Amino acid sequence: MISLQNVKFSYSGSRPIFDDLQLELLPGNIYGLLGKNGAGKSTLLKLINGLVFAKQGTANVLGADPSERKVEMLSEIFFVQEEPFIPNMSILSYCYTYAPFYPRFDYDKFFKLISSFGLEGGNQMDKLSHGQKKKVVLSFAVSTQSKILILDEPTNGLDIPSKAEFRRMMTEAMFEDRMIIISTHQVRDMIHLIDPIIIVEDGKIIFQYSLEEIAKALYFETHFSMHEPEGVIYSERIAGGFLSIKENTGDQTSDPDIEVLFNAVLTKREQITAIMKKTIPQNFKQ
Repeated sequence: MISLQNVKFSYSGSRPIFDDLQLELLPGNIYGLLGKNGAGKSTLLKLINGLVFAKQGTANVLGADPSERKVEMLSEIFFVQEEPFIPNMSILSYCYTYAPFYPRFDYDKFFKLISSFGLEGGNQMDKLSHGQKKKVVLSFAVSTQSKILILDEPTNGLDIPSKAEFRRMMTEAMFEDRMIIISTHQVRDMIHLIDPIIIVEDGKIIFQYSLEEIAKALYFETHFSMHEPEGVIYSERIAGGFLSIKENTGDQTSDPDIEVLFNAVLTKREQITAIMKKTIPQNFKQ
């Protein structure tokens, strides 16, 4: 559904952000896109949307070149940016102005979702709080029924109950021929939601595996001790001990901690990727 091959990109007058970028994404997944500030996450999302164009290489989204901005493709993509555009109109007017661009828009779903967030159609969007604005746009995004949803830091500005509602909304919005891409630093908000995990660093995809593949190759363990455990690849201090990662050498099972995994991949990249390559050789992404 999304294929980027040998893509090179740079903004005018700056060093290349991507050089020989390779990425294949398939429907039926909620991808978690992780990376430090400046790693290229937002630019990657814009390349997929056709908001910026590859200098070299090929990009294919839903069978079309996104740089051509074809109506048929755009009607099947909805992009929620970290700071979305908020027009000076009511929620009701927003819905009836922009919904016609999406042929399968579900009006009943939209009004049900905004109601679940405590909002009404008569509310003026420019008068809402940052979190309320984000709730309206997320509700609209899900209701478009588009094949690709791209969300950049979707939980910024949401309170704790709204984050739980967001997770419920995303799981209900997922179906076989839809793809969701979530770019976030708020990894804890995405527990039991994002899978597979994609990590971008220095303009390259350095890690792309499912949680099942990660759990098969790596073992996550909590040690309640004052001393850092021995024989581990990576560990972090937690209250009363350490959370560590080591190679899964048997049939052990554990729940991957995505935040700790991210830090481990950045600091122990060679060791982590060597283990992934050995355990999941057919899916090695480097």
